[in-house]
Amino acid sequence: MSYREVIMEVDRHSAELLSDALLELGVLSVCIENANTEARHEEALFDEPEFINQTAWMRSRVIAMLSLKQDPTILLAAAANKIGLSTLPVFTTRDVHDQDWVRLMQSQFNPIHIGQKIWVIPSWHDAPEQDAIILEINPEFAFGTGSHPTTCLCMEWIEQYVRAGDSVLDYGCGSGILAILACKFGASPVVGIDIDRRAIEIAQYNSKRNHVEVMYGFPKECPENKFDIVIANILSNPLQLMAPMLTFRVKPGKRLALSGVLTHQANKVIAAYSGYIELTVWRERDGWVCLAGQRLN
Repeated sequence: MSYREVIMEVDRHSAELLSDALLELGVLSVCIENANTEARHEEALFDEPEFINQTAWMRSRVIAMLSLKQDPTILLAAAANKIGLSTLPVFTTRDVHDQDWVRLMQSQFNPIHIGQKIWVIPSWHDAPEQDAIILEINPEFAFGTGSHPTTCLCMEWIEQYVRAGDSVLDYGCGSGILAILACKFGASPVVGIDIDRRAIEIAQYNSKRNHVEVMYGFPKECPENKFDIVIANILSNPLQLMAPMLTFRVKPGKRLALSGVLTHQANKVIAAYSGYIELTVWRERDGWVCLAGQRLN
């Protein structure tokens, strides 16, 4: 079976409305992309309160997938009328031929090399090196595959600082990738905490695939004891609010690492922790930082 893609460029305010209208009218799928990817300064979107009004790019590309039986002109006219557009958006179409989507998806995800000897591999790949630290994480689980700069920074930090026998708390564990890596470096016990039930389920699945033991749970289930290492890869605002709680979990003289922080947000996060831990920028990548420090005795 073949399909048809309809591609149109619209302004920021129309992109989401048009997408919702098309979905209501029965198109198979819709996605929104940055229409200015070739611009010198590509716009980034971040899920942070200070960017709350920036829900789309200034010029957005809306791509809708239709069956060959659906008429794009009729659908777009109905969608435009539904959201109050005075004119029909200019659009182009292209045919999409059916193919082995699973094989295509697998071909787009190769092993990711992080730090000196860490490799994140999908299950259909063999280990690239015999002495590598291997994490098997499938990209079908959309978050925490090691490709995002904040995840890479935390994994590089773990490689440098986590030692056998360290107790580790991964707060906001997502896919469990950081907790699993800590186990691979010999940490024990390792605890992963998240507020999302699906995240915990995925983290448990990933830990089982990687043959490591991590205790996962919700915040209320977090053990009361302190840890040698506390890692939190979340976002700057919750990290600031959780400063007293996270630092309380760190043993005196032991280490805390934070990420999910944009470069320009670093000073605010550092200030929030200044009464407990002297944080510094450990490393920066692509506009993100990893902050780290030792708790005061």
